Amino acid sequence: MGKVAVGLAVIGAATVCAAAALLVRHRMRSSARWVRAMAIVADLDERCGTPLAKLRQVADAMTVEMHAGLASEGGSKLKMLISYVDNLPTGNEKGLFYALDLGGTNFRVLRVQLGGKDGGIVNQEFAEVSIPQDLMVGSSDTLFDYIAAELAKFVAQEGEDFQLPPGRQRELGFTFSFPVMQTSIDSGTLIKWTKGFNIEDVVGQDVVAELTRALERQGLDMRVSALVNDTVGTLAGGRYNNKDVVAAVILGTGTNAAYVERAHAIPKWHGLLPKSGEMVINMEWGNFRSSHLPLTEYDHSLDAESLNPGEQIFEKLISGMYLGEIVRKVLCRIAEEASLFGDTVPPKLKVPFILRTPHTSAMHHDTSPDLKVVADKLRDILEITNTSLKERKLVVQLCNIVATRGARLAAAGILGILKKLGRETLKNGEDQKTVIALDGGLYEHYTEYRKCLESTLTELIGEKVSESIVIEHSNDGSGIGAAFLAASHSQYPDVEESS
Repeated sequence: MGKVAVGLAVIGAATVCAAAALLVRHRMRSSARWVRAMAIVADLDERCGTPLAKLRQVADAMTVEMHAGLASEGGSKLKMLISYVDNLPTGNEKGLFYALDLGGTNFRVLRVQLGGKDGGIVNQEFAEVSIPQDLMVGSSDTLFDYIAAELAKFVAQEGEDFQLPPGRQRELGFTFSFPVMQTSIDSGTLIKWTKGFNIEDVVGQDVVAELTRALERQGLDMRVSALVNDTVGTLAGGRYNNKDVVAAVILGTGTNAAYVERAHAIPKWHGLLPKSGEMVINMEWGNFRSSHLPLTEYDHSLDAESLNPGEQIFEKLISGMYLGEIVRKVLCRIAEEASLFGDTVPPKLKVPFILRTPHTSAMHHDTSPDLKVVADKLRDILEITNTSLKERKLVVQLCNIVATRGARLAAAGILGILKKLGRETLKNGEDQKTVIALDGGLYEHYTEYRKCLESTLTELIGEKVSESIVIEHSNDGSGIGAAFLAASHSQYPDVEESS
């Protein structure tokens, strides 16, 4: 072999060795990156852990805070607000009633004809109306005049299937899902706006009075008989259909709970004497906080960057507003420290709240062999392409960890309510049913979340007791519940038929 051939052979061998070395280094680097990514996921899984013992501690803490919130004003992170609903629907109510459900950028108007005992809901109709963006930051008169005008249009379309007895004024239940200090069943002072509204001249004012004046300006003779929030409305909607409903929970963009308290358990400082021996309490449980809650660095970061640091901690762990954002924060950390999606962090992954809970729900529910839904969501939302099946599986694992923690904590919160009511165990010889009315898009549409919540509650209370506990979906309970409350708090004494 000539010197040239030998030289070429040596160069060729060196090139092959160098290429092999590069390949080995790449594989080692890739392996190290993957090990780091899995370490971050494992750490998250551990810190989000919700063993039964911890969940029972959370439930006990919830019960303690409920007692404290009732015992003294400001005595707890739970506001435990008196709703002034001391006359829940029985199913015997009769007549025509309206509801207005205002809780975001849309509002719903509804009318329902009730048939009294054994008649139930004879007929109902509703309409949904969008609120123009400029009205959300204008004046109170402009906003309420717009709402009243749309309500007047809806009333004008009242057909022959809806009958108002002669000489009677139409009555309205008003679901107003913003922070309000309620002073009676038909009055309440707005504390602050949320959800993009910012109309300063109505803050500190009675929202029922504002709406009533707007109705008068529209020439609409209608009395606001009940002012409620969405959770109280959901409870009322559930109770109309089922006398065993004792609590309601909203699990949607936000979260809250309300329950029926016995009158003797409400301290005298409230100065109230409920007519029926019971009173609905609006817990505002999203603000619950306890040292037993499994908080991670991602939760602390989310809280610090939020508009309300230190508040609504429970809500930030379990509600639809935040689950997707927690997943995004973890993915961003993995991208930074383990180069999961390439040597640079995808720019879209750094955008807060770009990954919403409906997106993580869709990925969590992906059962396709190649996880095509996950690949599509990563591409369409985060502009991350060419992901491997292994990477997609990691994303699904993250969605599962975050949703599971949220669902199990929500179940612990429900157990806390059951403990406060003494319904977490069966009494000797007692044949009681306990029904929890549940509503909200998160509960309704996130199947894995819902299944986890329900199975966790069964784990916590045991198979035997779980037979007496029923979670009932109360679809659109807040709207129709307000109409039922207008009926049960009607100015006309004969609205409820005798049974």
